[in-house]
Amino acid sequence: MTIDPLRLAEAGAEAALVLGTVALPAARTFDSGLAAVLAAMLVLITGAVYALHAVTFDCFRLTAQRDKRNFSYTRNKE
Repeated sequence: MTIDPLRLAEAGAEAALVLGTVALPAARTFDSGLAAVLAAMLVLITGAVYALHAVTFDCFRLTAQRDKRNFSYTRNKE
């Protein structure tokens, strides 16, 4: 299994957006320790989002849900 660079870039951007909004109020107190913690959190969140996207979209691909257009479980059967 190879790493999809576009999926990785999307996961990194989403993780950076989350960390940016959370850490922006503490921007005045940045030091090397906090930078290391934020870098580690960025890596962890990126990995988690990448794994979640990989599992979700690969499941859709393997089960052919995209072709069936059967995403909703609450639709009425016609």
